[in-house]
Amino acid sequence: MANLFSEALHLNLPDSDLIYYPNFFDTVSADSYFALLREQTPWQQDDITVFGKKYAQPRLTALYANNDKAYSYSSISMRPHVFTKELLQIKDEVDTFAQTTFTTCLLNLYRDGKDSNGWHADNEKELGQNPIIASITLGEERFFHLKHRTNKNLKHKLLLEHGSLLLMKGATQHHWLHQIPKTAKPIQERINLTFRVVY
Repeated sequence: MANLFSEALHLNLPDSDLIYYPNFFDTVSADSYFALLREQTPWQQDDITVFGKKYAQPRLTALYANNDKAYSYSSISMRPHVFTKELLQIKDEVDTFAQTTFTTCLLNLYRDGKDSNGWHADNEKELGQNPIIASITLGEERFFHLKHRTNKNLKHKLLLEHGSLLLMKGATQHHWLHQIPKTAKPIQERINLTFRVVY
């Protein structure tokens, strides 16, 4: 853990608490988890409604939890699967490190550069007042964009690497939006695990 803390990058952005750990999992572990999750996860593609129009979500998803509480966003309501052994292993490490007992994990599979996640905040009422979100990246690295809700001059871009962990805490979701934009570059698949507490 000492090595992780020495490599930690604190994003000194106003109205936020964001810490990035580039090597949370070593390459061997990250490779193994990626292969298992890619193969064993029951991926689904839901329709989302934006400005009254329905279209296929530009990525695949799956929800896991240690309870039966649904998670809803962008007019989608997902019922959770029971955590697998591998996901529990990952969750235990993330729980210990973040000093939080996460209940739920939303997995996203970005199949190529055309898959994306638009501007949003993880501020659904089920997540509570100041949610802590732990985001693990496995596979292809992708840029993570941030922009402040009210100060249009405040923007940031962070490269999320294979095996990395990004912790978003405190008032971050109140003041900042984030996205994974599309890219025209030919890139491989990325799996993102976002751990959260659903009340």
